[in-house]
Amino acid sequence: MTTAAQEPLWTPTKGQEALITRLRQLSELDGVSGGEGPVREWLRAQIEAQPPKGPFTVETDPMGNLLVRVGEDRPGPRVMVAAHMDEVGLMITAIEDDGLLRFRPVGGIDPRILPAQVVRIGQGRVPGVVGGKPIHLQTPEERKKAYRVEELYIDIGARSRSEAEGAVQLGEYATFDTPFQVLGEGLVMGKALDDRAGCLILLELLQEEWPVPFLAAFTVQEEVGLRGAQVAAYRLNPDVALVLETTSCADLPGVPPAKQVTRLGAGPALTFRDRTSIADPQLVRLLIQEAEAAGLPWQWKHGTAGGNDAGAIQTQRGGVRVASLSLPCRYLHQPGNVLSVRDLEHGLELARRGLHAWARELSNGGDRR
Repeated sequence: MTTAAQEPLWTPTKGQEALITRLRQLSELDGVSGGEGPVREWLRAQIEAQPPKGPFTVETDPMGNLLVRVGEDRPGPRVMVAAHMDEVGLMITAIEDDGLLRFRPVGGIDPRILPAQVVRIGQGRVPGVVGGKPIHLQTPEERKKAYRVEELYIDIGARSRSEAEGAVQLGEYATFDTPFQVLGEGLVMGKALDDRAGCLILLELLQEEWPVPFLAAFTVQEEVGLRGAQVAAYRLNPDVALVLETTSCADLPGVPPAKQVTRLGAGPALTFRDRTSIADPQLVRLLIQEAEAAGLPWQWKHGTAGGNDAGAIQTQRGGVRVASLSLPCRYLHQPGNVLSVRDLEHGLELARRGLHAWARELSNGGDRR
């Protein structure tokens, strides 16, 4: 017996379809911290196919950051916009005699979500599954405890060390093998939306005409200590910087309203402080003014946990004024992130309007902090 296909819950506009297509392409690229090459190559190809307006240069620095300078000789404040290319994942650290692979997490992954996850390894995208001691072989005491990383392994179907070594090398990365999907009404699900969504916004902003030096940084190794942003900010030497990110979204059952960091679909989030930085009050105020003038939804990020590249950028050279614009995202650092397409649209529009306001107000010389 067959059932009739259900009507889709939501039909995206042409503009939304274009964003979804590019976000799908970015999500399905593999770029664990330190191995961002595929993401960087795709972004560079997009930039070269649709060059920014005005004189520009593109370079990859020794850390692996992709840096784009547009109109660097123009007068006015040097405006940096950053989004990180890397994602959390696993690194292969040992191969057992029986062909099973041992690994360590790269970035902040909760080990409790790893058992039974399907992964792909290295440039060859070798398929595998994370395994552990089966429940029917565990003692009653073992069943009460979560797996430790040391108790887990990746099974690629190899029957010996030599067979496994023919397919996988030590130091290669494993990423979650999660297909990108449109989910429900106006939502998408995929891996690495943290921070490929930010990369997409930055890529779109490079098509805008800017009256001041516009310095784009697609950074590396954010998930392991904001490392790439330190180098990028030193090289670009900005006056102000906007960090495009995703942030945790705790609008879920069992979470009291006071602890719901952001809410999905309520617009991009602005931050007054987090664990790594304190946002510049004037820059944040200008973002709020632009959002309200244009009728764009926005929300505060509640709580001060976590951090992003703003913390590394803020302290470079003589200091940089920073602010962050984040998209609410459910299930960060897990195989399937969930994001609102409307939040993505509104985040792009607020970033565009806010950056123009920064260029206009800061070029007039006022520091109203």
